[in-house]
Amino acid sequence: MSENNFESLGLTLLVDVQLPNLQSQDDLKELYLLAQSGGGDVVYSVSCKKDYPDPSTFIGSGKVLEVADAVRAYGAQTVIFNNKLSPAQERNLEKAFGVRVMDRVALILTIFAQRARTYEGKLQVELAQLQYEQARLVRGWTHLERQKGGFGLRGGPGETQIELDRRALREKIASIKKDLEVVAQRREQNRSLRKKNAVPVVSFVGYTNAGKSTLFNRLTDSDVYAANQLFATLDPTLRTVSLPVVGKTVFADTVGFIRHLPHDLVAAFRGTLEETAQADLLLHIVDASDEHKEANIEAVNAVLKQVGAEDLNTLLVFNKADLVKDSACDIVRDEEGRPVRVYVSALTGFGIDNLLKAVSELLTDNLCSFTVKIGNADGRLRSLLYTAKAVDSEFYDESGTCLLKVKLPAIEAAIIDSKTNGLLYANCTEENRPWVKTNEFDFDSVN
Repeated sequence: MSENNFESLGLTLLVDVQLPNLQSQDDLKELYLLAQSGGGDVVYSVSCKKDYPDPSTFIGSGKVLEVADAVRAYGAQTVIFNNKLSPAQERNLEKAFGVRVMDRVALILTIFAQRARTYEGKLQVELAQLQYEQARLVRGWTHLERQKGGFGLRGGPGETQIELDRRALREKIASIKKDLEVVAQRREQNRSLRKKNAVPVVSFVGYTNAGKSTLFNRLTDSDVYAANQLFATLDPTLRTVSLPVVGKTVFADTVGFIRHLPHDLVAAFRGTLEETAQADLLLHIVDASDEHKEANIEAVNAVLKQVGAEDLNTLLVFNKADLVKDSACDIVRDEEGRPVRVYVSALTGFGIDNLLKAVSELLTDNLCSFTVKIGNADGRLRSLLYTAKAVDSEFYDESGTCLLKVKLPAIEAAIIDSKTNGLLYANCTEENRPWVKTNEFDFDSVN
């Protein structure tokens, strides 16, 4: 993407064109917040309705004159459209306005470029930018009609400059994809290790600015950057916490979603979003004070469907409950008694205990029952099982061997097995153990 995309947006004018079945009346407000997040100072906005976009200018000649007058009157330096523009439309509008023109996709890419901090995040943003720029390559060049001769002669047969530039772009995109594959393999190895050792993953998802990072910080005692702006944090963050009954659990904070999230971004961030698709539980964070929360929930669900995570076990967490009157103080459950919704305030701590309880319940939903032999030297195993309140009954067989009938989550069984160097696994009388052997697992390696 051209270097100009990293410059300040300056004084910004917004244009929102509502097309049938595509735009909502709230999109202009969201565009305003996006422009602010990107560093723009919004001075004016123009809204209009059209049955279909004008092929050359998107908004038609009359609106072009109106916007051009507003650009001059307010001294705007950037015009941002809340719609996706074609390269030709973008060029024609820049000629008409005499200032930089961006569409919604370019604005979001600019914000992501500003916020990416990790190596993977920067690669993902650069990939999305390059894919977006492929169709707009002609904008950045004034010498595209030049040809390089096949035998060193100017004007002779050979590739035009734009063909060379497009090939360079393709090669760069292929190189970034290879680098991302290496990062993805490393992520998959870490994911496989957690699965092997029965460490559950709880992934935070939600509409941007719903308070995910603030809640994540409170639950994990972290200092992930959080601010009252769209896409305040971009790079995924993983932290290990200890939950009642469940034990060691990985919490994963992810990028916020948004309506009409660009497909190039979803594709570029697929590796990161796969962390969400592989989670044991999704915490869908919702801004309880947002009057459009239902539409935001639908937007998040749409992105989850894109990455194959729509059927995962999900708990709705209505954050910012301190801003809403009569928020439920208890866990909201379905007809089967399973937690489905919790009201919390990441700022004040309201409802945090309920949230942790609900998460523990959902992660330990599948309890397993089995019998364990306890020898004379197995005092530590016996103690751990009683401490976990997993023992239903204790009895002796005909040979005088002590047997314990236990019932506990598979995750807890794996943890106890790890602490006793595989003794629980070895002493289980059932042939089919209900958990994975984890005696070689080091929980401190999870980060």
